[in-house]
Amino acid sequence: MADATGYDPRRSRVSDDRLNDFLRGKITGDLTEVPGIGPAAVKKLSQSDIDGDRITNTFQLIGKFLMLKGPDEGDEKVTTREHMEKVWYWLQEKEISSHRSGIVRCLAEKLNSMMPGIYDAAEYEDSDSEEE
Repeated sequence: MADATGYDPRRSRVSDDRLNDFLRGKITGDLTEVPGIGPAAVKKLSQSDIDGDRITNTFQLIGKFLMLKGPDEGDEKVTTREHMEKVWYWLQEKEISSHRSGIVRCLAEKLNSMMPGIYDAAEYEDSDSEEE
């Protein structure tokens, strides 16, 4: 049985229309442009005792997403699943309690359109048949 916590794209509550609008749209820097991020999440992301961990715009959030792609250990690279888990749990540490999987999926899909290969949605397809 799968663990009920951690990243799972099937738990994303972001509509396909909202995701597609985000994927096609320009990044403005407003955190609420990321589907799943509302005013409460914006406040939580901006709170930290460590300046480098304060996220106040979309560009910083993308930077954090990319930072969590590492570190690589020699020939051992961070896999898609490991990367998505790291981002999901980082959001949990920031006390983002809603839409974590949706936020992670939206960022992953957006960045994969800019940097193909950073996210492989096919890694999660084995479980999709259970939904129908």
